[in-house]
Amino acid sequence: MILWLCLCWGFSPSAGQPDSELMARYLEEQLLADYSIVEQVARRVPRQAKFLQRLETRPRMSEFHVRSTIISRYAFTTVSCTMVNSGSEAREAVFEMQIPAAAFISNFTMSIGNKTYYGEVTGKEKKNSTDDKERHKKPPSPTEGRENGYETFKASVFVPRKMQARFILHYEELLQRRLGKYEYTVSIRPQQLVGRLRVEVNILENSGIVNLEVPPLRNSKQKGNGKAEGDVSPPPSTVIGHTKTLAKVTFNPSVVEQTRIARNGILGDFIIRYDVNRELSVGDVQILNGYFVHYFAPTDLPPLPKNVVFVLDSSASMVGTKLKQTKEALFTILQDLRPEDHFNIIGFSNRIKVWQQDRLVPVTPNNIRDAKKYIHNMSPTGGTNINEALQTGAKLLNDYIAQNDIDARSVSLIIFLTDGRPTVGETQSSKILSNTKDAIQDKFCLFTIGIGNDVDHKLLERMALENCGMTRLFQEDEDAASHLKGFYDEIGTPLLSDIRVDYPEDDVEQVTQNFFPNYFNGSEIIIAGKLINRTSDKLHVEVTASNSKKYILLKTDVAIDLPSRNDIRGVPGLEDGKGDNNYIERAWSYLTIKELLNSRLKSDDSQEKDSLMEKAKSMALAYNFVTPFTVLKMKEAGLHSEPPQEEFISPSTDGIGEKVQSLQGHKAPPGIRRGQDKQRIKISKTSADGDPHFVIDFPSSKFSVCFNIDGEPGDILRLVSDHKESGVTVNGQLIGAPAPPNGHKKHRTYFSTITILSNKPERSYLEITPKRVILDDGERLVLSCGRSAVVRSRSLEVSISAYSNITVTIRDSISFVILIHHYKKPAPYQKNHLGFYISNSKGLSSDSHGLLGQFLSHDVKLLQESLNTSGQEVGQNQTEALKANPTNTLQVKGRLIPVVWKQRRIFNGQQEVDCWFAKNNADKLIDGSYRDYLASHPFDTGSTFGTINSL
Repeated sequence: MILWLCLCWGFSPSAGQPDSELMARYLEEQLLADYSIVEQVARRVPRQAKFLQRLETRPRMSEFHVRSTIISRYAFTTVSCTMVNSGSEAREAVFEMQIPAAAFISNFTMSIGNKTYYGEVTGKEKKNSTDDKERHKKPPSPTEGRENGYETFKASVFVPRKMQARFILHYEELLQRRLGKYEYTVSIRPQQLVGRLRVEVNILENSGIVNLEVPPLRNSKQKGNGKAEGDVSPPPSTVIGHTKTLAKVTFNPSVVEQTRIARNGILGDFIIRYDVNRELSVGDVQILNGYFVHYFAPTDLPPLPKNVVFVLDSSASMVGTKLKQTKEALFTILQDLRPEDHFNIIGFSNRIKVWQQDRLVPVTPNNIRDAKKYIHNMSPTGGTNINEALQTGAKLLNDYIAQNDIDARSVSLIIFLTDGRPTVGETQSSKILSNTKDAIQDKFCLFTIGIGNDVDHKLLERMALENCGMTRLFQEDEDAASHLKGFYDEIGTPLLSDIRVDYPEDDVEQVTQNFFPNYFNGSEIIIAGKLINRTSDKLHVEVTASNSKKYILLKTDVAIDLPSRNDIRGVPGLEDGKGDNNYIERAWSYLTIKELLNSRLKSDDSQEKDSLMEKAKSMALAYNFVTPFTVLKMKEAGLHSEPPQEEFISPSTDGIGEKVQSLQGHKAPPGIRRGQDKQRIKISKTSADGDPHFVIDFPSSKFSVCFNIDGEPGDILRLVSDHKESGVTVNGQLIGAPAPPNGHKKHRTYFSTITILSNKPERSYLEITPKRVILDDGERLVLSCGRSAVVRSRSLEVSISAYSNITVTIRDSISFVILIHHYKKPAPYQKNHLGFYISNSKGLSSDSHGLLGQFLSHDVKLLQESLNTSGQEVGQNQTEALKANPTNTLQVKGRLIPVVWKQRRIFNGQQEVDCWFAKNNADKLIDGSYRDYLASHPFDTGSTFGTINSL
């Protein structure tokens, strides 16, 4: 899209003061001849003279400023350009700016002398009037107005002699995460050297900014995967500074430095890349003034297996560089396929050629070698039969899914590449679209790639949109190989499938898309919406998804501050100066309009298309966005209006934490009591907690037994050992702490890690610490203990209640609960630690062992008399009477153990347990001594008493 504003003023000439900036510019250009010798910039004096002569025939750009603020991925950009006409007659000044195609223009202002003209966004009529046709040029072709994701804004005005014109353009965009980073790009192409050129970008990310980088300037031929060859240092004069949450990047090259980059003033794209801190959780939910935006991009997930069909154009138009680069990219892509993936290749022209008939093949060295041979031998010939190629690819993938026992959570997809339009077979776009949709049937996704100027962009874009995919366009003169590889890298590692994000229906409305078929590594899912209940103090969020063999449920409550605390009017530099802008609300409107545009593009119903257009137009007018259904019309602000001022959002470190709320769940949100997260879990008293204190409950005898184990820091205690029968082993590793003052112990020990291993029906293990849970069942998954989550696989379920406990259920017949003990201000003798509780032991065998496991299937008898007399078994009703007797005795497997009556607090002190205490590290109570229960490493399964094995 090119927006062309062509206005002419007939102002009477007014005398202008000598322009010191112009003189300085000419002096700098003259000095450049001397610099060129030193810097080896070859420029001859005649060329310098011609350059200055040409410069005088058009207004000179004295200033080019770009100021941008990015708040939580939402970018506000202001471009200010001043042009001076120092000539003796009126001359045309052309302001031209490339902006991202995904951005929306939100304002445009011009001033000449004391007159100001501002842009007003109005609805576009279905049929333009004659005046409109004169003012607005015919919509350009993609090559004229679009360059690989960029569009050109262009404004032209005649500037009277000795006067200057100032242009101020505002646009907004929501940054997309690709390959693990956000990329903000601003085009620096003033097309002449500029006396004062400056780019300033401020970034505020309350999640924390990581991996901030500024690569070299990128020209149009390098656009694509973002990787520069050779030098990777920032452009000259770039200054980068940042704290944990704030960053400021400036680019301020002198005229000499500009000349070293490009003498024609086309410097290229200034790029900033960064990411934010994140982990597997419900994501980053931000709430402000009745709106919310939710960013979800989990990490540390194992990739899902892929079933992929490559459909490649081999028609005659692909001859030369395009086919050569396509082959090079496919060679690399094939090498990146994983052993669990399956694939096939289809080449098409007027004929369809399938590499492996009626099947997808696994990734093996031989298959990769043969596939490369097939691609190498592809030759360009014939026409372009897009319809039949897609039908063949869809049938191949559908048949493979139906006829093979594929992993239920594997991801199937078609990657389609062409450089042209359909010329053979079905050539009508609407038929191709309907045929493709009918063939795919929402069973997998279609990703489309277009190369060159002749490609039918709308067809590829709509095919991808209708079939849950994405599209990319690349120009002929660009490096197609790197583009293809970069695009594949974006979609080559699926981590989750069937992602659904839910909020209570009574709390939210007008929520953007909340179901996503796939989540790819390095990308991000974004949802936004409005709050209905503005008086509520929290918003409940749940994310469900599938990952390989596991089902994942993540949930949390996000605090909603009171309106006074959410007010951001104190943040300086809001766009219109009124203080009522809300970047989260604008992000919501941006996403909503984008979805309406995509829905309209996919629709075949004219009535529905009109309805979607009106909704998009209405919202665009409300938020002053230029869209395909709105236009920017210039109006005079009045004879005595002030010159336009640059308005931009500038983040401040003062009080920003109080005014912008960004809750990720790593801290208990204000207004929500942490106790609400502590679920009431039905567990037995049988446990190992604290220093560590062991409790064994004997329900049939109606009493409990307790003992201590005074181990050493680093010891790994075998708590449950039933590896041979049920396949379950539980080990706990001790951490040391100083003894409290006046205590009788030399030190304290606590459980720092609990390891749960299971090998039936399949191998898996859990490693639990106070901070995180690692689940590995052949694929590694890392979960934070500070996030509520549920992960289910065929035989295992892990449920995390944030900051409270983890429940592990194995085959629905064995359950363990691990308590998380966190100290806000720990004393030297206090350490964050874990407590282990047995909730359900039905699935453990009678042969299970370990410090706790050996008592699960055996009874203990309490004798009435001391060790020196003949003992008599105590009845249940006599137990209370024996509490005061210091010489009571337990009988365990024929062994007699003296015990004393004690009270213990368990389950975070919420329960008080009366128990018979066995002294001396449970001497005679347990089989052998406690040292027989030491494991050699956390994964030691010790299948029989006193032996060591590994899972």
